[in-house]
Formats: sequence, structure tokens, C-alpha cells
Amino acid sequence: MPVRKAHAIWEGDLVKGKGTMRFGSFEGPYSFSSRFENGKGTNPEELIGAAFAGCFSMALSHELAQKGHTPDRISTNAEVHLEKSSEGFTIESVHLSVKGKVPGVQEKEFKEVAEGASRNCPVARALAGTNISLDTELQT
Repeated sequence: MPVRKAHAIWEGDLVKGKGTMRFGSFEGPYSFSSRFENGKGTNPEELIGAAFAGCFSMALSHELAQKGHTPDRISTNAEVHLEKSSEGFTIESVHLSVKGKVPGVQEKEFKEVAEGASRNCPVARALAGTNISLDTELQT
């Protein structure tokens, strides 16, 4: 299996410093403001959310196809919740919202398969110990 790589540079202290993250064809700035406030740029939590949404969407599509229901479309949003505790900052939870257009599947089966994918895709397993919640919507 290929090894995936990413790179980050940080210059300065935590509050006034700045950095750049790079992976694949993406490169973007990040800062204290983009991570802990609502400043411009990206942050590690957005990248985790993108990774989880992508991984989950692929896993859900695969599992549905294995059951004879190849999706026309899977669209997933991820909300990553970073919280401050006495021990420091922690990703406490991730909430996935998925919409699927899947010919022939029933709502109950779609939800069951989605729940499995939300626990079993590789990124979900990497986030073991994080509270993961899920909303599903089957579109016609």
C-alpha cells in the first residue's frame, strides 16, 4: 500500500505565529486565529473532517454496492468539535451528515450501512475514542 505524506511548517509562537500545511495538490495557511477563532486559513481539524468525510463516503458507497445498491451519489459533511479542557485541547466529537441517492435501497438499510461505515472506515478507526455521531438522509 502507498504511504501518504503531508507537510507542515510553523513559524513563531502559538498566538502570533503562522504556518502552512501541504498535502497532494493542496497548500494552505493556518494560524492561531484560523484554528481557535474564526480567522482565515485552514486548520488541522478541517483537514481531519475532510479526511473523514472522504473516507466515510467511499466506505459507505462500497458497502452499499456490496449489498447490490450502487449509489448515484453520496454527499457527506463533517463537523469536528475541538474543545478545551483542563488537560488542553481535544477533538471531543465528530458529527457526520450524509445524504445519499441510492436506487433500490430502503431508509432503514441505508442508515444501518451508514452507521457501520462511520465506525469502520480507516479514518474512523484512527479516531477511536472520539465520539462520532451521524445523521442520514436518503434522497429520491
